[in-house]
Amino acid sequence: MSGGPTRRAVAGPWRRGAADAGLWVLVSVPVLLRSDPNDGGSWARVAAGLAVLALCTALYRRRPLVPPVLVLGASLAVSTELYTASFTPALIAFGYLAGRRQDGSRTALWLLGAAATAGLALTLATGASLGQWFTQLLVLALAVVAPWLIGRYVRTYDRLVRNGWELAHRMEREQAAVADRERLRERSRIAGDMHDSLGHDLSLIALRAAALEVDPTLGAAQQRAAGELRRAAADATARLRDVIGVLRADEPGAEAPTTPPDEPVEDLVARAAASGVPVTLAVERQGLPGLPPMSARAVHRVVQESLTNATKHAPGAGVEVTVGPGPDDGGTVEVVVVTGPRTAGPLGVPSGGSGLVGLDERVRLAGGRLEHEALPGGGFRVRALVPVTAAPPAPVAAAPTSAQELDRARREVRRGLARVVWVPLALLTGLAVLMAGVGLYTQYQSYLPRDRYEAVHVGQTRDRVETLLPETPLDGPPHGAPPEPTASDSCRYYRTTLLAAVPVYRLCFTADRLTDLAVIT
Repeated sequence: MSGGPTRRAVAGPWRRGAADAGLWVLVSVPVLLRSDPNDGGSWARVAAGLAVLALCTALYRRRPLVPPVLVLGASLAVSTELYTASFTPALIAFGYLAGRRQDGSRTALWLLGAAATAGLALTLATGASLGQWFTQLLVLALAVVAPWLIGRYVRTYDRLVRNGWELAHRMEREQAAVADRERLRERSRIAGDMHDSLGHDLSLIALRAAALEVDPTLGAAQQRAAGELRRAAADATARLRDVIGVLRADEPGAEAPTTPPDEPVEDLVARAAASGVPVTLAVERQGLPGLPPMSARAVHRVVQESLTNATKHAPGAGVEVTVGPGPDDGGTVEVVVVTGPRTAGPLGVPSGGSGLVGLDERVRLAGGRLEHEALPGGGFRVRALVPVTAAPPAPVAAAPTSAQELDRARREVRRGLARVVWVPLALLTGLAVLMAGVGLYTQYQSYLPRDRYEAVHVGQTRDRVETLLPETPLDGPPHGAPPEPTASDSCRYYRTTLLAAVPVYRLCFTADRLTDLAVIT
């Protein structure tokens, strides 16, 4: 039995080691395929790439931001434009893992900004065009920033869902504790009612026994037995009072009830109406037999609690109380209390939210069932079915779970996190659009319209020709272009269209005169 936890403790590092080994193999496959000597690489480059990836795999759990930096350096050593088939999958994988495992985001944002700045400095130092830097930014955004954002999304979503479940469980435990407390309070009130009823009966027994004890027609033995009965009834009454006092000791306001235990519903409603509550009562006596004490007290409590709630939450609203046979052929008594919407007056005393819980417990212990709901047009409805004969308590209904609430909370979290992800992605999209605009502008700077090209002729001076040419020529001839004339001093290349790389115009000068004019396809 003691080997279970030890095996689990040992299996954890083994599983992590196997996962790290699998990750290293996956990110190393592109290096093996694209950097071997058969593909223009070298085994030394393969070994260096595998070593860098092994170091990244060993560090990503403890230092999640170090692996993306190392892979960026390895990728930059292969291509200054940062995009390589060997290391781009590793950039995506370690970028995602950095977002998934890194707690804060400030350090990651600083590192990304530093990488973009370093790329700009490298571009300027090597004399390359800004298009190369834009390519670096695009690769950085798609291969590092986007996976990092996805990792952040997954991390935040998991944490919020886990916290939501913990909060829901805690709230359910607290709700169950409140319900249990209210049930105990209701049971103590029931015990008080029983004390009043049994105390009254025991007092009558003691009174009758005392009368028999002094009856001259009885013999001494009978009078002595009557005295013992009187003392036993008195002792039982005292013990009952002590027990009920212990049960109700912690209940606030545990003094004796102000209403008689057998008060009819009519008297209760009459007292409420006399105090200013606009209440009406309809009692159907036909088919409504006498109720056992528990059921009668449950009916009384339903009406009493409903009137109390009406004065709290809807002062001035009308209340309709209906008591009659239930829908099961006289087996139950149906009590319906409908409170209208609040029409006037200040809002009543704030509710503790436990009155209905205690009321449900009271009806359940009588063997009945309680229902309550808010009405669509405003107001509240309470309906109780109480058995007309003594019945065992109904089973306690399972406490409602918060699965639906959690599901809605998860949807809210998902929408919020989607906004967190899509806003940065929108910024990246804006950057891509800006890069495309700058690229088109750069191409436009080297675009020579056809009408100007046709205005240029061999033999014109350089100054005359330059008045018709764009400000910036291309960096060099396109790939596969024919050799330039040997007698020319310099040649310039210009775009014939904005988007296509070929064909291009070639203009060659010799001794400040145009000596060659051609279209290179």
